[in-house]
Amino acid sequence: MNKSNGRVAGFALISAEVLPVSFSARIAETHGASMTGFGRSVTSYTMPLVALAMAVAVKASGLSVDEGSLNVRILVGALSSAIMFTTIFVVLDHAETVARRVGEPYGTLVLTFAVTAIEVSIIVAMMLHGENNPTLARESVFSTVMITSTGVVGTCLTLGGWRHRKQAIVRQGTSAYLAVLIALTVMTLILPTYTQTTDPGTFSAAQLGLVSVLSVLLYASFVFAQTVRHREDFVQGQTHDVSTRTAHRESVSVSALLLVSGLIGIVMLAEQVAASVENTLVAYQVTQADSIVGALIAGLVLMPEAISAVRASLNNELQRGLNVAMGSACATIGLTIPAVAAASLLTGRGLTLGLPATDAVLLVLALFICSVSFSNERTTFLTGMVHIVVFFTFVFLIFVP
Repeated sequence: MNKSNGRVAGFALISAEVLPVSFSARIAETHGASMTGFGRSVTSYTMPLVALAMAVAVKASGLSVDEGSLNVRILVGALSSAIMFTTIFVVLDHAETVARRVGEPYGTLVLTFAVTAIEVSIIVAMMLHGENNPTLARESVFSTVMITSTGVVGTCLTLGGWRHRKQAIVRQGTSAYLAVLIALTVMTLILPTYTQTTDPGTFSAAQLGLVSVLSVLLYASFVFAQTVRHREDFVQGQTHDVSTRTAHRESVSVSALLLVSGLIGIVMLAEQVAASVENTLVAYQVTQADSIVGALIAGLVLMPEAISAVRASLNNELQRGLNVAMGSACATIGLTIPAVAAASLLTGRGLTLGLPATDAVLLVLALFICSVSFSNERTTFLTGMVHIVVFFTFVFLIFVP
């Protein structure tokens, strides 16, 4: 299967896994089953603990999707996948509860770090399982940047602009996001294609180590500026008293504990899910497995954040929506790439980061459109439509490369 078909299948997998959960969440919201306070559903309390218990039980019993009878392997893989996928949404909802309590911009960081932890655990688990997946991290990061900078941002700007006509942004904050994102994407996804020490698309060990350290330092500097030095540049002049009223101190403490428990369970279950996905791809003789898995990872972990960003935009909190979307893209490169680079160096498994020419052009176009869109302090639905057009171009080229 070529790269195009791989990504198509990846997006199909994303839709199959994510949509039922989103639909159920909307039904729960319609009937007033709030995920905060006393109205939380039983699922929000039990799933993180179920995921942790399932992971410990599988580890202790020695069960695996790689060993045992076919029925046992199917059962372990199916249960691990279902529990992990559901827990991801529950965990991110708890992260949003904590985020609402601590306020901006710290709340955005809680969501971002939760999503990044999930993404890193899945990528590393799949890298270390079976044969080497040299382009898995590249595919996941590229999909994340494209989906956030064109799809999520475009949807926020279009729907928010349509409802509120014009929406204000803090230009200093969005400019900082873009500067960090441009530097990180060029260093990690475009530069490897032009280095001469090793094969095109790859870094030498020294180059990979340097780029990883610089990525972490740049992202850490950005977080310091966002939370301490220039905090006002990332906070829109709006109050969030609704959140502080509903997010009671006890409820937030419970959410924090369940958030940690759920993340531990997800990380432990990621190994079984990774093995199950790869075994399925091998069984169907899919050659471009990295493209499928990369798109699956990106779509899966971004869906809850995308919903949160769009809701913020519809509530006329565009800056918060942009913080969530762009922050996810920055964290994906600034933290995920160094993590998988460390795994690659420690295990000796190859890592290909350089993008093909077509993907590189799309990436540069997306970043350029973002820089133009955020050059003004107000946006309209037309601004969002430009991003949507680029996103649909990206999707179309998946089907017809």
